[in-house]
Amino acid sequence: MKVLISDKLEESVVRQLTDAGFDVSMNAALTGDELRQAVGEKQPNVLVVRSTKVPAEVMDASRQLELIVRAGAGYDTIDVPAASDRGIFVSNCPGKNAVAVAELTLGLILALDRKIADNVIEARSGRWNKAAFSKADGIKGKTLGIIGLGNIGREVAIRAKAFDLNVMAWSRSLTRDKASELGVTFADTPLVVAAHSDIVSFHVAATPDTKALADRPFFQEMKDGAFFINTTRSSVVDEDALKWALENKGIYAGLDVFASEPAAKHGEFESDLAQHPNVYLTHHIGASTAQAQQAIADEALRVVRVYAEKGEVENCVNMAQHTPATHQITVRHRDKVGVLAAILDECRAAGWNVQEMENLVFEGARAACAHIRFDGHPDPAVVDRISGNEDVLAVSLIEL
Repeated sequence: MKVLISDKLEESVVRQLTDAGFDVSMNAALTGDELRQAVGEKQPNVLVVRSTKVPAEVMDASRQLELIVRAGAGYDTIDVPAASDRGIFVSNCPGKNAVAVAELTLGLILALDRKIADNVIEARSGRWNKAAFSKADGIKGKTLGIIGLGNIGREVAIRAKAFDLNVMAWSRSLTRDKASELGVTFADTPLVVAAHSDIVSFHVAATPDTKALADRPFFQEMKDGAFFINTTRSSVVDEDALKWALENKGIYAGLDVFASEPAAKHGEFESDLAQHPNVYLTHHIGASTAQAQQAIADEALRVVRVYAEKGEVENCVNMAQHTPATHQITVRHRDKVGVLAAILDECRAAGWNVQEMENLVFEGARAACAHIRFDGHPDPAVVDRISGNEDVLAVSLIEL
């Protein structure tokens, strides 16, 4: 199996894949047309990426491409609908960078409170200004509002409690009982979090539903002078609304992501937010610790190996949760050549579009049971013809 890695990945992973018999190519500089050309030349079965964007044109460069692995949690850099249309699996490595991002989140909170970056700039410029930097409030006893209580949000909550912060949280899947179990205060909307928190930190995935979740009404609800932290994706924040909040509500922001950040690791960077004195920024480094990168690389390795060995896609993000199947036909049959093919021929002739199928073989390999879910009209005549096959033991049909 051919594997193309288009971002820097731990050498140990490359070595293990090679030792396991994979044909591995790695070029961390591949982006845009260069990536498309490399996919066309290498014809990989698996493409592993980190920050590299994978549009439809890249997928079209090779009909051999079967799986795209995002070596990280988010996968908004991959055109997932295009992959689904082409029958290409997309997988990610969720939760492996959670601790690293949580650590940076707490670091930004402390940096804002103690003005750490400004301290460094002043001291390195030869100016000692203890009076100006001796006015921090401290964070003990304040309320941290977490928007999104997934893997990262939970790690943030754990660390926040060590700083004696009260934690309030909102998440689409969070219930009052679950919040109580986690030791956080339940909020039924993001606006409730905004209104009651001294610090707000975002940890939601970048999806159409979360686009500009931090908008003008959200910032209007926030307390004057509150802290706003974003270490997830820039798309969840309306940056114009944030600029308004910086100017009109005295909000302080700790940001690891920006809409205008370069796609490459080096490049020119311009942002009005970055120039604002109330903003502390980092270079999209939330997951960039050696521990996190090794954990992500190990998970990417596991996903590739499981796929090669079992044909199963761990952490797959683009399989249908519900198919259009309307009925299921269950056929117990002799485990002989051509029997299943004959059954499927009948399905095709009836115009049944098979949506899901599995064929379970009994011990001894003399009999099997096929479960076929399809979208189509349940014609009894088709069932009778399948039942009439001498190698068919029993047939049942149910409506889903």
